Amino acid sequence: MINLSEFVKEIISDLKKVSSKKQAKVLKSFFKTGEGHYGEGDVFLGCYVPDVRVVAKSHFAKAALSDIHNLLDINLHEVRLCALLMLIQKYQISVSLDEKKEFCDFYLSHTKAVNNWDLVDLSAEKIVGQYFFETNTVCNNHKLTKFASSNYIWDRRIAVLATFAFIKNNSFDETFRLAKMLLDDKHDLMHKCVGWMLREVGKRDQAAEEEFLRAHYKKMPRTMLRYAIERFSPSKRKAYLEGRI
Repeated sequence: MINLSEFVKEIISDLKKVSSKKQAKVLKSFFKTGEGHYGEGDVFLGCYVPDVRVVAKSHFAKAALSDIHNLLDINLHEVRLCALLMLIQKYQISVSLDEKKEFCDFYLSHTKAVNNWDLVDLSAEKIVGQYFFETNTVCNNHKLTKFASSNYIWDRRIAVLATFAFIKNNSFDETFRLAKMLLDDKHDLMHKCVGWMLREVGKRDQAAEEEFLRAHYKKMPRTMLRYAIERFSPSKRKAYLEGRI
């Protein structure tokens, strides 16, 4: 059992104050926590994300990485979410690249706690993606490749979602590279996130997205393709789905 500091206990107490059993029941079902499902064993307090953000904002300035580590070690979903939101806030106010690296490395060493799709989607781009885009090294590419090749689904999703930071800066090569690697991924949650990132590319440069799709769409899982072409015209969507492009 972790010996929790009074500060960490205060954060958990504040989260419990904005929780409800009714919402916990909804979240338990929504995030597929049953045996054999992707969120198996996850436990929810029953908090809404905006309320968790308020708690995180009120405490992040005082939080040390040791506090965030202890929060991430707790099997309460919203507690881990709060810890990640605090880490994001600390990263965003950092002006030192060494400090940003420390936060990014900390995140990458704690991915076992980033173990549901919302936790990944709210954090990977903000820390890993931002740092990797800002530093832009071969080492970063190798790390993304390693994560995208992991047997752990959340590592793979972190790799893909990290490229959202690149996409927002009109840099698409990393997204395309990882998408190509993951065309044979077996998990529906990966099909959805890869398709989503391809769609985000298309929002900025549809020609670039379609160049990638024309080369790979016939091999894509159906869900991935549907997500990728969601914003296309009805006639173009139909052509892709019928293999006529």
